[in-house]
Amino acid sequence: MQYYKSKWVQRHICPVKILSGFLSERIMATPKNYRGRGELVLLCALLGTLGEIGRGQIRYSVPEESDKGSFVGNISKDLGLESQELAQHGVHIVSRGRTQLFALNPRSGSLVTAGRIDREELCAQSARCLVNINILVEDKGKLWGIEIEITDINDNNPKFQVENLEVKINEIALPGTRYPLPDAVDPDVGLNSLQSYQLSPNHHFSLDVQTGDDGTISPELVLERALDREEDAAHHLVLVASDGGEPRRSSTVHIRVTVLDTNDNAPVFAQPVYRVKVPENVPPGTRLLTVSASDPDEGTNGEVAYKFWKISEKQSPLFQLNGNTGEISTAKSLDYEECAFYDMEIQAEDGGALKDRTKVLISVEDVNDNRPEVTITSLFSPVLENTLPGTVIAFLNVHDRDSGKNGQVVCYTRDNLPFQLEKSIDNYYRLVIWEYLDREKISMYNITVMASDLGTPPLSTEIHIALHVADTNDNPPIFLHASYSAYIPENNPRGASIFSVTAHDPDSGNNAQVTYSLTNDTIMAVPLSSYVSINSDTGVLYALCSFDYEQIQDLQLLVTASDSGDPPLSSNVSLSLFILDQNDNVPEILYPMLPTDGSMGVELAPRSAEPGYLVTKVVAVDRDSGQNAWLSYRLLKASEPGLFAVGLHTGEVRTARALLDRDALKQSLVVVVQDHGQPPLSATVTLTVAVASSIPEVLADLGSIRTPTNSDASGLTLYLVVAVAVVSCIFLAFVIALLALRLWRWHKSSLLQASGVGLAGLPASGFVGMEGVQAFLKTYSHEVSLTSDSRGSHVIFPQPNYADTLISQESCEKKDSFLTSRDFHECRDEAASVQVSSVLCLRLCLRGIIFFINLSCVLKHAL
Repeated sequence: MQYYKSKWVQRHICPVKILSGFLSERIMATPKNYRGRGELVLLCALLGTLGEIGRGQIRYSVPEESDKGSFVGNISKDLGLESQELAQHGVHIVSRGRTQLFALNPRSGSLVTAGRIDREELCAQSARCLVNINILVEDKGKLWGIEIEITDINDNNPKFQVENLEVKINEIALPGTRYPLPDAVDPDVGLNSLQSYQLSPNHHFSLDVQTGDDGTISPELVLERALDREEDAAHHLVLVASDGGEPRRSSTVHIRVTVLDTNDNAPVFAQPVYRVKVPENVPPGTRLLTVSASDPDEGTNGEVAYKFWKISEKQSPLFQLNGNTGEISTAKSLDYEECAFYDMEIQAEDGGALKDRTKVLISVEDVNDNRPEVTITSLFSPVLENTLPGTVIAFLNVHDRDSGKNGQVVCYTRDNLPFQLEKSIDNYYRLVIWEYLDREKISMYNITVMASDLGTPPLSTEIHIALHVADTNDNPPIFLHASYSAYIPENNPRGASIFSVTAHDPDSGNNAQVTYSLTNDTIMAVPLSSYVSINSDTGVLYALCSFDYEQIQDLQLLVTASDSGDPPLSSNVSLSLFILDQNDNVPEILYPMLPTDGSMGVELAPRSAEPGYLVTKVVAVDRDSGQNAWLSYRLLKASEPGLFAVGLHTGEVRTARALLDRDALKQSLVVVVQDHGQPPLSATVTLTVAVASSIPEVLADLGSIRTPTNSDASGLTLYLVVAVAVVSCIFLAFVIALLALRLWRWHKSSLLQASGVGLAGLPASGFVGMEGVQAFLKTYSHEVSLTSDSRGSHVIFPQPNYADTLISQESCEKKDSFLTSRDFHECRDEAASVQVSSVLCLRLCLRGIIFFINLSCVLKHAL
């Protein structure tokens, strides 16, 4: 086994030496100042040319019939790679439409045989049998041409077409007459091919071997002595054909020489060589030519019969010969691509066994009957969409079995696609990316590659390459809107779905898998995650609590959509959640406020009140908003219909007519406050209005405007009332005594002087006689609010000139003493007038009564 490489230095040592000699002669005939320059220019030019010739070509040789896996060459070393790097660099063999003869051993990095190789099948009897393959280095996008010579071994015997041969010779044949014998065929070449013939010993015949112009040898039987049919009618000979291989191989043919009676004229062909050209597409049965041989004899000696004398086994089924006419026609279709030239010998023999031979040379002309063949040698699919322009994505091999212009192929792509074909070595093209790809626009390309020959008419072939574009994460998720708004009613159930956002990612696979999340934030110092959550897969938002419009009116959220690419991309969108108010709050009455101890507030209205007089005002609020908070007031029930009216929107309770004497002291009113929600909600309040002209009237009927209590509380109240009455009598006696004392002192002093001192701080016009007392009481008609239940009495002293009566939040817990030192100093004032003293005494009595009422309340609560 021989192994060599076509390194530039090895291949071109001889040309360089020749060049050196040439330059030496030129330098002698060149002036000295140009010698060095001319030598350098010519040397560089030739070295550059030779370098281009030898680049990318590696040669090996291997004998035929080698075992499978036999070493051919160290391909990894010649490519400058380590043996273990072949797979990493994607090194593999590419070949066109034939059985793979060679393979790569990934462990050793060597080129080995893939099976049995028969040189004779590949190259017939060509002097050199060369097989060309290509090695593709995928990551570098480079092809290397490999030329492998298949050397011959002596594995074939010389073979005759027949094993037994009959030769007829006329008995009058002269010594020296030559008779051609059939040639043996040996498919081997060189010394392994046919080298010699040997004839078995015989007294009448000898063997003469003729060498043709092409080096082939042909045996001829030479008649050495005249034959006599009567002595010996037949002779038996053995012809041996031998090659020159080691070991030597041979084959034999048995020849029977039959001696015939006299026939003095042999057939003669009109031409020693017949030539004909025929196109390869002629149908079977087409006549190609007719060979003709003439024989001047008469009878059977002049009748000529034709037959194939020398024709190969492959050619024999393709042609047929008419033995009577010499017409040669096609038996099967011819194929220029399989064989372009046929040669054969035709023998003409008359009835007397005289023969003649002629050669027939048939040239098959090529017609454009083969379409180009396009083979995808390597395809890198899918390809990433961010692949740079100029990247190789496929290697194609283009071949046309025709020859000449019929075999010249032009390859190109159709349509306006971002790809183009570039010529590589031999008949290889590479398909490269011409522009940037975008999977979101086109995810798969159907590339049509056209291959057309230059024949007439031209034939073409098209193949389709499906190239898939792989996705890269170059697009963030996109929301359909720049912002979102959602409206949810308050009091929603927990866990309810309230809204949904969707983001679309034009990428694919994990790059398009979108997950949703909410940006961390706080609302009223509470984490946002306590209010809402989002499904990370679907983008559906859920309420984690029941919202109350009165606490939160809106939520501002930031939703983030992220894909699962590497690195991940994301986008944000704002979401405004507005809480819609529901009519879920009953109007709340602020005034009058019901006492917490079960007592009932009383409003005072003087009997002298005119129509439209403001008795009190119902004040209410609704925590809802909008229409749900619009309140209206109306009188639901009254003990005296038509006496009082309630303002629809103000809640003011006014007298509808003048009060009459027949009107009851206690008037009970039920006022309803209703909102405008759907359904409307309402609240009621019961008002008790005491009608009286003076405080004594109120006190006289105090027991009649009480609320029912239990028996124990009634008994206790009775004792307290009795105690208060006793104390009141004692106090009145004291006051009368004090008044008498004042009158007595008044008579003793000067009236004018006493008046000047007593009225220093009070206007006399306001408090004179009964009118002054009435005026004084009138100022209290709207200042005192009493309850019928002495246990829960409330007494307030608002500042004078207050128009509206309000129930004070201060109750009987008021412990201020109403009898101050000032009052006693006023009582001791000797300068006061009688009228003023009377008024002061009445005032002091009233304060004493109120004091004892408060005292009873204190006792009540103490007990």
